Amino acid sequence: MSNCSCKWGGCTPSKVCTTLLVIGGLNWGLIGLGMLFGATEQWNFVSMLLSSMPVLEAIVYLLVGVAGVMKLIGCKCDKCKALCASCDSCQTGGGEQKMQ
Repeated sequence: MSNCSCKWGGCTPSKVCTTLLVIGGLNWGLIGLGMLFGATEQWNFVSMLLSSMPVLEAIVYLLVGVAGVMKLIGCKCDKCKALCASCDSCQTGGGEQKMQ
């Protein structure tokens, strides 16, 4: 396993995107588990917290989607570039956020 320091580091937007993607991934995992047990809606954590505010729930889902696109593209700010340049995994071509 590589020691990639740029997964959780970088600029604030990059950290927020990573956090949103972890929350979204865990939520989808719970939904999948709920589907296996036949109780889909009861295992949706975002819906459980924000079901009384459907607009806010939709905004959370939208932000997770935007975070996914941002992570796919990669951050091009100086702080993230510097962090990725110091990462062994990214230097050898095995990193998620190759900043070339």
